[in-house]
Amino acid sequence: MIVYHVAFLILFVGTAAFFTLLSALNVRHGRRALDREREWVRDRFALDDPDRVAAYQRARARLSAAETWAFVALVLAVLYSGALASVVDALESLGYGPVLTGTLFFVGVVVALQLFSAPFDAYGTFVVEERFDFNEQTPGLFVKDLLLGTAIAAAFAAVLAGGVLWFVDAVPTYWPAAALALYAAFSLSMLVIYPRVIAPLFNDFEPVEAGDLREAVERVFERAGFSCDGIYVMDASKRSSHSNAYFVGFGRTKRVVLFDTLVERMDLPEIEAVLAHELAHWKKAHVWKGFAAGLVRVGAILLALWLLIETTWLYAMFDLPGTAYVGLAVGALWLRPLARLTRPLENRLSLAHEREADAFATDVMGSGEPLVEALCRLTSENLSNPFPHPLYATFHYTHPPIPDRIRYIRSLDDGATEEAPSAGASGAD
Repeated sequence: MIVYHVAFLILFVGTAAFFTLLSALNVRHGRRALDREREWVRDRFALDDPDRVAAYQRARARLSAAETWAFVALVLAVLYSGALASVVDALESLGYGPVLTGTLFFVGVVVALQLFSAPFDAYGTFVVEERFDFNEQTPGLFVKDLLLGTAIAAAFAAVLAGGVLWFVDAVPTYWPAAALALYAAFSLSMLVIYPRVIAPLFNDFEPVEAGDLREAVERVFERAGFSCDGIYVMDASKRSSHSNAYFVGFGRTKRVVLFDTLVERMDLPEIEAVLAHELAHWKKAHVWKGFAAGLVRVGAILLALWLLIETTWLYAMFDLPGTAYVGLAVGALWLRPLARLTRPLENRLSLAHEREADAFATDVMGSGEPLVEALCRLTSENLSNPFPHPLYATFHYTHPPIPDRIRYIRSLDDGATEEAPSAGASGAD
């Protein structure tokens, strides 16, 4: 049994250590690159103080590392102190049966994790984001979001966990296939439910009905060969000054959402370019390709869990009863590090989609300059790191680094090029 404990600790703790070191390496790499490319950064991003970017990235990395190691300590304490076994024994004594008992267990886990993350989220919001002039959220709104988000997460956990555990009990041989079908149905339904039901619980969405903004959006839609009546501006500024935009839904539920911070700060051509990029993800079927890739990933995880819960050592490690929900929970702790380590496989698909979307937006706009200006503005205003360490980007970046995107977009404009520094070759560490 000692072999399993050693393997688990190496995998669980070792993966956390690897990503912590990688994050620190990324911060150092970015800071050095910003120093070397200070003139280019100031010119391209209109940043008077590039050191502010490095400071923000360092603060976020430290907070993330603190949360990671607090989570590692909590999990190990719960497992090796016998606390998990005590909780399971208490739930089993209720006599509700494996499905309901397991559902209550997972709902409890979700609520506990939400409460665990709350202090770190609060620090990130009211200390880190406040320090860099991003925070616009009040304590009351923070608490409201926490309670509402926890309730929604618990409801989703009850549906998914209850369904999976029912499949495990009803069709023990084929439950991974049934669970995958449940996940697919849930994900598709969320494309409809989220923009119509959940998002409005947190933000107000004002339809763009007339004026220059509406005309600009319609111009993009016409050039892209797209139709969508749902164009909204979201009051993101009540929480943060960060800017963004997104496209969500399918069929008649499609809608474009612009952050009010983005509308206020960008010129119309830049907004059009951002929209063209977002529309490309639907036009080029990236949404469905990503959905299919997600099914493959979840299917592999479910298959691995199917094999794990049939073993005896998984339960014996921590003196736990051989109940399905216990096996799924402990098995997930084994698979979580593996899922993080295989993230580059998913990122490769996303990177290809982002490059294709940049090309589509450049073609729709007739020039890549509006998109370049929009990306530079977003990078500057969000204090994003333009120079990630190559290995860090491999594991974490779903979009190409900004200098690489600028170079690629400019190359599409009749072969034009820009002397942009390479995001991953700005010095060795």
